Amino acid sequence: MNEMIRQQALKFGGGQHKIVCPECSPTRKKKNQRDMSLKIDDKIYYQCWHCGIQGAIEFEERIVKLKPIKTERLDEETTGWLASRGISEKTAADLKLKSCRTFIPKLNTSTTCVAFPYIENNTPYAWKIRSIKEKGFICNGTPNTFFNLQNVKPQDDLIICEGEIDCLTFVETGFESVVSVPHGAVMKVSDGRIDARDDNKFKFLWNNRKKIENATRIIIATDSDNSGQAMMEEIARRIGKEKCWIIKYPDGCKDANDVLNKFGSDAVVNLIADAKPYPISGLYSADKYWSELDEIYDKGLGSGETTGYKNLDDYYTIVKGQLTVVTGHPSSGKSEFIDQLMINLAENKGWKFAVCSFENDPKLHLAKLISKYIKKPFFNSINRLSKAELSTGKNFINEHFSFVHQSDGSLSTIESIIERLKVAVLRYGVRGAIIDPYNYIQKNREISETDWVSDMLTQLRSFAMAYDIHLWFVAHPTKMIRDAQGNIPAPKGYDISGSASWFSKADIGLTVHRPDYQSAKVEVIVWKCRFAWVGKQGEIDLYYDPNKTTYSDAPIDPFSSVPF
Repeated sequence: MNEMIRQQALKFGGGQHKIVCPECSPTRKKKNQRDMSLKIDDKIYYQCWHCGIQGAIEFEERIVKLKPIKTERLDEETTGWLASRGISEKTAADLKLKSCRTFIPKLNTSTTCVAFPYIENNTPYAWKIRSIKEKGFICNGTPNTFFNLQNVKPQDDLIICEGEIDCLTFVETGFESVVSVPHGAVMKVSDGRIDARDDNKFKFLWNNRKKIENATRIIIATDSDNSGQAMMEEIARRIGKEKCWIIKYPDGCKDANDVLNKFGSDAVVNLIADAKPYPISGLYSADKYWSELDEIYDKGLGSGETTGYKNLDDYYTIVKGQLTVVTGHPSSGKSEFIDQLMINLAENKGWKFAVCSFENDPKLHLAKLISKYIKKPFFNSINRLSKAELSTGKNFINEHFSFVHQSDGSLSTIESIIERLKVAVLRYGVRGAIIDPYNYIQKNREISETDWVSDMLTQLRSFAMAYDIHLWFVAHPTKMIRDAQGNIPAPKGYDISGSASWFSKADIGLTVHRPDYQSAKVEVIVWKCRFAWVGKQGEIDLYYDPNKTTYSDAPIDPFSSVPF
């Protein structure tokens, strides 16, 4: 069975797919029904939603099985086209390019093409094929690694290009450790950013992580257009901006090949010589920000991503690169509230999340998330979600959530948690993360708790900014004294145990408060908002529906008893 699954996986490359289950389909009436889910990553993860069989399979040695497209040594027509782009026959031969004639769907005709090999273990496992007259592409096999990966040297600078021709351009001018991404720039770009739903198209970064880790510097040489710059930002976000360098093309040049053909090989060499560190934070001249300033002059500051609740959006929106500290008394619904925000963002914006929840076993947390997504109770109830709805929920949660969890204590320090979260950004493209709650994290006994909390929050804020994610951090308040009416007041930033840094270091400070545990009403209090364009201080009411396990901004039943 494993070999049958492996063969199927090799046809797909990375990502998630559905296949016929080799275990149960032969004994079923619906023999061709695709009930087995595959998640293809570092391993092949499988689960059949009919018979329940599941597991993981190592790739072992890649089996090369390509469609029968006949490739030949570079012919005169192909080498002539490459020469017109400034690429010599020697460079083309060194990178094992071939000629072929094949049908290009975009052009609706068969035409002469150049074939770029994607190589592992000295053998092509896929070809990217480009027509030489009019621009059109097809793939033979599924490229899921870098082009020219075989020539990358450890401890060298690694240049990452957007296309194979740019890769050839840098090789032509004397660079060896040069690669291009397998599928070019992601075309769907919103406001200069990669749409979160295209995150799966960046799996090649995880597949090539060893080469990336071994490189001295990562020099990103994507195109200068909107989609190319968005790709540059996403690559840098996942790798870690501190390791990345960027280049600036001369006016009138979109890419490295333009530079070669307009200004010669020395100009291409100078692109790398003049590369600058990817800006993270520091001192910059004012003119660096002119374009952004003009944009907010014309359009205003706008706001962050919606919470999914119109009344809450007036006070709180969600911005990548920021830290939200969430507090509240036990059983007030802090974790439930953040779970709801994550589900809303996953549904509405395609965001992916890493969850580090010390108080929830992953399987129980999964049950809560699925329940919120389907809007039905997970456990025994009259309106319990069905098996089919459970399957739908599993697929959605599997696509949008990963869990940082180890029961052996290896996640005890904030440094170990941040390292896992960095992997989650690179591997899964997460846009948000939650740490819940802070008191499970091992304290540094050599310094005071006040200094330790301050240092921890500084690390988390720096991580969120560097990797462009939104981070929610749950912290319990100190035990509070009841007022004259016997009510426990809602805690704020200065009521969290350990340090005043909970207030000062947070970008956003939230309290989730239930003044009456017999009521469905939940108060959400914004007690800190660093930037006015993100939100403002204030308080709104949400209402928890135990039947749908969701929040709403309209009363449901103010007299219902709502256990969290």
